[in-house]
Amino acid sequence: MALSHLKSLQALELALRLGSLQAAANALWITPAAVGQRIKALEEYLGVDLVVRGRSGLRPTPELSGALEHLRAAFQELDTVSAILNLQRGDEIHIAATADFADLWLKPRMGSFKAEYPHVLFCINGEGDVPLRIGQVDCEISFGRQRANANDDLLFRDFLLPISSPENARRLANFALRDCLEGFPLLHLDFYKEDPSAPNWSTWIKAQQLKRTAPNRGIRFQRISGVLEAVRANAGLTISGLALLAADIGDGSLSLPFPVSSGHWTEHVFQARFRPDALLRPQVTRFRDWLLAQATVTRDWLSQFTRSANGSL
Repeated sequence: MALSHLKSLQALELALRLGSLQAAANALWITPAAVGQRIKALEEYLGVDLVVRGRSGLRPTPELSGALEHLRAAFQELDTVSAILNLQRGDEIHIAATADFADLWLKPRMGSFKAEYPHVLFCINGEGDVPLRIGQVDCEISFGRQRANANDDLLFRDFLLPISSPENARRLANFALRDCLEGFPLLHLDFYKEDPSAPNWSTWIKAQQLKRTAPNRGIRFQRISGVLEAVRANAGLTISGLALLAADIGDGSLSLPFPVSSGHWTEHVFQARFRPDALLRPQVTRFRDWLLAQATVTRDWLSQFTRSANGSL
């Protein structure tokens, strides 16, 4: 059976067992719309309706009723297999994280945790001390709208500001502020584009009353790490969050050529979600405590940095 069909069957079974798309979404760590799409895809593949939506919740159609007990039994067996495999993980912690968060923030800090708990083995985005295992990850770290679920932990918001190499910051300082960006290469980072509060070059330049012809032209980057390589190579400026870049700003390898007062806080947040059953393992609880403590350091640094540099932020 195709993996997509298995995921659709899983969404169908959970939605019926738990009584709603929302409950199934919480169990699968996806959105209710995604659960509905998986069920719809299965219905279209089979050519029959499988669920009826009513005031009392979801219920199976006659076409599904005869197979429902077999479907439930099958996933009970899969749950048993997953539980056995989770027990075999021992001191392993499996994490799925936004790639830039993992590379720029999490991995550089892991040394302090491993120094205290050297027996704990990590697999981050399929790589690390141990290979990727079958089953759900223990922790998911993402950037998006803040969720209100009990098992979601807020890490920090980000603060967006133009960044450059030290060399380009010196070049900009040779021009009058209003004209300094005219003809200067602008790099566009799409990591924050879904955030309602995140400026792009066009809106930022307009807000600062600067001059720049065709501010939307330039190379686009999906990853923060990708645009940082270009910035360090003096290829241009970009607007990026500072939360993942504290070390680079602190050691001077990245510069902030414009006042902090021109920056914007994101509406979206970096947040972590731990599986409740994973938190029954002491090493996962220790990692969660460590992660939240590290996030507090970053949050405090951002707050102090923006206040000391701007006075009112």
